[in-house]
Amino acid sequence: MKLNLPFTKGTSITFFFLLMSLAIQAQTVLTGKVTNQNLEPLPGATVFIKELNKTTITDLDGLFEIRLKEGSYTLQASYIGYSSVTKQVNSSKNNLTFVLKDQTHQLDEVLVSAVRVQENSPVTHSNLNKEEIAKRNLGQDIPILMNYMPSVVTTSDAGAGIGYTGIRVRGSDASRTNVTINGIPYNDSESQGVYWVNVNDIASSTQSIQLQRGVGTSTNGAGAFGASLNLLTDNGAKQAFGEISTSAGSFNTKKITAKLGTGLLNNHINLIGRVSKTTSDGYVDRASSDLTSYFLQGSYKDDNTLIKALVFGGHEITYQSWNGVDAATLASDRTFNSAGAKYDNAWNVTGYYDNEVDDYKQDHLQLHWNQKYNNYFSSNIALHYTFGRGFYEQYKQGADFSDYNLTPITIENKTINTTDLVRRKWLNNDFYGVTYNLNYKTKQLDFLIGGALNKYEGDHFGEVVWARNASDSEIRDRYYDNYGNKTDGNIYAKATYKLNNQLSLFGDLQYRVVNYEANGVQTNLVDDTFKFLNPKAGITYLVNTSNSVYASYARANKEPNRTDYENGNPKPEQLDDFELGWRYKTNKSKINTNIYYMFYTDQLTLTGQVDAIGSPIRANSGESYRLGLEVDASFYINKYVTISPNVTFSQNKNVDYKETDGTIITDLGNTEISYSPSIVAGNMITVTPIDQLYISLLSKFVDTQYMSNTELKASKLKSYFVSDLNLNYSFYPKSTFKEITLTGLVNNIFNKQYVSNGYMWGTTPYYFPQAGTNFLVGATFKF
Repeated sequence: MKLNLPFTKGTSITFFFLLMSLAIQAQTVLTGKVTNQNLEPLPGATVFIKELNKTTITDLDGLFEIRLKEGSYTLQASYIGYSSVTKQVNSSKNNLTFVLKDQTHQLDEVLVSAVRVQENSPVTHSNLNKEEIAKRNLGQDIPILMNYMPSVVTTSDAGAGIGYTGIRVRGSDASRTNVTINGIPYNDSESQGVYWVNVNDIASSTQSIQLQRGVGTSTNGAGAFGASLNLLTDNGAKQAFGEISTSAGSFNTKKITAKLGTGLLNNHINLIGRVSKTTSDGYVDRASSDLTSYFLQGSYKDDNTLIKALVFGGHEITYQSWNGVDAATLASDRTFNSAGAKYDNAWNVTGYYDNEVDDYKQDHLQLHWNQKYNNYFSSNIALHYTFGRGFYEQYKQGADFSDYNLTPITIENKTINTTDLVRRKWLNNDFYGVTYNLNYKTKQLDFLIGGALNKYEGDHFGEVVWARNASDSEIRDRYYDNYGNKTDGNIYAKATYKLNNQLSLFGDLQYRVVNYEANGVQTNLVDDTFKFLNPKAGITYLVNTSNSVYASYARANKEPNRTDYENGNPKPEQLDDFELGWRYKTNKSKINTNIYYMFYTDQLTLTGQVDAIGSPIRANSGESYRLGLEVDASFYINKYVTISPNVTFSQNKNVDYKETDGTIITDLGNTEISYSPSIVAGNMITVTPIDQLYISLLSKFVDTQYMSNTELKASKLKSYFVSDLNLNYSFYPKSTFKEITLTGLVNNIFNKQYVSNGYMWGTTPYYFPQAGTNFLVGATFKF
């Protein structure tokens, strides 16, 4: 049957416009604005629509608009340095306003606001938040968790990321990276090194990490000559919670962590605590770790006051794996560990001393008082105390009596002046002080004045706890008894001034005074005072909502460490750091690009040599520089796939480097700075095929690098490229637990046999091999 529909040309046009009208009515435009507390627009803020997994960016006036189908949506507005705000909205509602609270005025964040920078600051930096840390936190130390950040190279003595680990940023080692925890200095005062093994699993109590590359902004403690690294510890939770995490994996690695929090009690009090235990046999032979740690925090908070007390610390017992292996052993037995070895007359290994360990305890106390006086003024004052004590124990074969203050003995008319013995080299130290700052903030001006006064008192002494021939020794005799005392004070003023919505200026001036007193057989008597003036300045220009550029200059000065005095007559070093950067941000991508030029005077560079106890030897190298280009980005391909690459190209040179054998000086011209690869690259490909499932392939390339400043061929470390696979899956059972998260990590999935670090003993290289394919799996139960 034929239907005769009454569609004329006119009715067709009418029907078409009716359909268009219905389509338009099915969609609506949601508009809004994102501002700060002073109702100033926040250009470049992110507005995220949860149901669509879609984002948009605010314009120069802080305005946004989103075309949506009719319905109800969850919107989250966020901006770096501000607390995000989430709202349930209906698509028909217009002119929404999101008022974000500046975190520098949030009392929890004042702990780190003095040493951290905001998103648009003219300081090159990267952030790592709690969620990102948790995805791979299965027992490995902070440096390993930071491995895929820009310009970062990491290493592990035991070869698997547990125990002693190290980090270099732009080629600068950990002793040149200023580290603070809640704004309190963490670097060891004498060595200036950072020993994460002493606070095992601090990652489980970390809220966020900021890594500033280059000199960065003024901070407390050791001078920053390659980077500044700041940790903010847990700020607690509003609701009571419990959490148990457990993991296990290769090399008999096991970790268990328990956390509890009371939530907010009486709207003012919050308590949170953690205990952790990590054990591992290590990849290298006998490179075992037995690590315990704890974290306890209590806080009182109201609208204007936060008082926070923290106690945290740990006890580490690690079998020593500091010796490395030579090239022949690396090829034949790459996990060989000579520490504790006993030899016969033909230098064959007959056994190992079972307690060749490093045994150290460290406890930290912090008391913070943050006060907000009005909308303009806030302050922070903090008291801190660190108590460290411990030793490393070594079996020594054929030791000379004279080295241990022992008198030669005669047995059957034979004079004996050597013996096998076991020694303990002790370090007991106290570190205490105060940090403070006062912040004044208006619509245009953010001004902060602050500083610190810290005191370190360290005792160094040695004991022989067993000897085959004890001579005239007594129990607890000390064969050396030295000290190292250091006073470190600084005051600084920082200001950011907004000329308009697009242009802001930054200035920072620090005056620092350091006095170091020490004695020892190698150091002799030291009593040096250093006075440093460290200026910094920068400018940021917001071109539009997607593009901004910045430029900065910063000077840093740094005093020698104890080992420098033990191996020469060192001079303080100076760095002038120039940075020029461009930041790009849209809904689908973020790109950060910067060029840096770091010019050093009397830089204390690693020679590649180590001293008798394995400490790296440094020497002033005259003039040197680092010139580099850093690029890091994130590309949101779709709601399932994100790619986040980073790469650093650099040239690192000693200028007119001279080598001496004590009598003859050889001019080697411009040489490569040791431990400074010219290319460092990383990449993360993240796939979320379904809700709560996270799969990430992480890759790292580190170019060739020299272990000496003379470009000795034997000192060259080969380049390497390694990849890890990380999986996370969370689900929410209707049972005792609110959430269960399963985590898997396969390190070095392509089983690359590589070396990440080493040193020179004379002209002989020694290497620290890293593990081939290995895995960790874990589960976290939240209740």
